[in-house]
Amino acid sequence: MSRRELHVERHTVMRIGWLRAAVLGANDGIVSIASLVVGIAASSASKAEILLAGVAALVAGAMSMAAGEYVSVSSQADSERANLLKESRELRNQPEFEREELAGIYVARGLTPDLAYHVADQLMAKDALGAHARDELGISELSSARPLQAAFTSAATFSVGAAAPLLAVALGPAGSLIPLVIGTSLLSLALLGALGAKAGDAAPLRSVLRVTFWGALAMALTAAIGKLFGTAV
Repeated sequence: MSRRELHVERHTVMRIGWLRAAVLGANDGIVSIASLVVGIAASSASKAEILLAGVAALVAGAMSMAAGEYVSVSSQADSERANLLKESRELRNQPEFEREELAGIYVARGLTPDLAYHVADQLMAKDALGAHARDELGISELSSARPLQAAFTSAATFSVGAAAPLLAVALGPAGSLIPLVIGTSLLSLALLGALGAKAGDAAPLRSVLRVTFWGALAMALTAAIGKLFGTAV
């Protein structure tokens, strides 16, 4: 067995597209629904009213996440297609200029001019558009936009994240909903931060502190607003 076969590298960069959407969706689901629930509970609303508002927010939030991700990632995909079409025309009409441009990129990265032109010629002979997409435009298979994947992932993970504070409301006693929802949500955020870091080979502590801090801040602000307006009413 060769050294190359023995040396197996497993990188997680190919997960970036769906991982970003998954973490964003789950984090938004936990924070937005927990903050809404805590704010309404602080205004002295009944448990039934809190649960109804939370379920309605879950459905609306999941659809909003799906629509937002689909629209934004579709815009990215449209831009990628337009740039690839433009590059394809330039390769057809100005092949020598595009060869110079590609070689210049490789020279800037540290190759000698002779080697840079040789590499450019080899890559363009095999797949000219692919070479320019990767090295000139920064578009690759790993980074290309996938609107449906992003929309589905965000909606699904938003719903899963939102379920945590809603379950705390549904199963917990009416007199202690606020601390129960806060505790459940912060625990869920910490778990999300750790899982997201593990999936992306990142440091877990920084991720956990980041998501729990912003979640706690959001819940504290909405609790204060709910208490203020609830008292005023």
